[in-house]
Amino acid sequence: MIAKIVKGASFKGCVQYVTGKDNATMLASDGVLLGSVSEIADSFEYQRALNPRVSKPVGHIALSFKPEDKDKLTDEMMTKIALEYMELMGIRDTQFLLVRHHNTANPHCHLVYNRVDNNGKTISDKLERRRSEKVVKQLKDKYGLTYSDGKGQTRTERLHYTERTKFEIQNAVKTALQASRTWQQFTDRLKQQGVEVEFKKRRGNNNVIDGITFIKDGVRFKGSQIGRQFSYAKLNGRLANDEQRQEVNREPINRNEQPKEEPVLEQHHDREPSFDFSLGLFDTNNPVNDPAEEEFRRRMQRKKKKRGPRL
Repeated sequence: MIAKIVKGASFKGCVQYVTGKDNATMLASDGVLLGSVSEIADSFEYQRALNPRVSKPVGHIALSFKPEDKDKLTDEMMTKIALEYMELMGIRDTQFLLVRHHNTANPHCHLVYNRVDNNGKTISDKLERRRSEKVVKQLKDKYGLTYSDGKGQTRTERLHYTERTKFEIQNAVKTALQASRTWQQFTDRLKQQGVEVEFKKRRGNNNVIDGITFIKDGVRFKGSQIGRQFSYAKLNGRLANDEQRQEVNREPINRNEQPKEEPVLEQHHDREPSFDFSLGLFDTNNPVNDPAEEEFRRRMQRKKKKRGPRL
């Protein structure tokens, strides 16, 4: 189990992300009008107005578990663990939504809460990540949840939320790239790991792609921010579809064959005026026995004698 903590300013954007996933399941809520995204967001905004000095009133925590714990993590158990996590973190007397996602192998849920509580006071975020680590360990031990394997692995739990997400996206992209030959395979494998892909179209020409963005748990990174080798241009060089691969492989063959054909065609065109139209009448190395042809030859010779030599 790990907890990814982030704060924001837009309730609507956060609610839309959390509730907009396929098969998203609402596990619990309090103090909000459940309906459309706008209605839910407006409920949060009304309470936010009690303390307008809070610049980032959106609390968003993703609780993610290991695949090994999937069988024990029913909706009821996940809800119980999440509510206990909230209580131990001091997130109480405020509006919240708890939504479960099913788009990755890791069971996980998203907690969205108002950092402006029901009395207009701010829910403290002091040392929240350090406190969260202790709470997560306490809940792991209490419910027998799986710990990460190996001492040498990077401890992503200790990284800042955005840096940790960047690290996870980087690993997901590397894994998907190793097992993919086409863009479709690549994006499908990333989706299985909870990473979405967006393509940036060139301004004024939607048929041309200029860039790529990876999204996980609402955090966005350009391909080049994940790694220079993950820019759109670099990835596209490896992930051409089968038809494009065949075209690329055929091009050198066509370019090599073409110069061989051109000289032959040129020689053929050069011979046409000399041989096709003269029919051999002026070829002294090819004697003929046609009397008409001999008479024509003699006439031509007599004409040359009458004209005399050219000066």
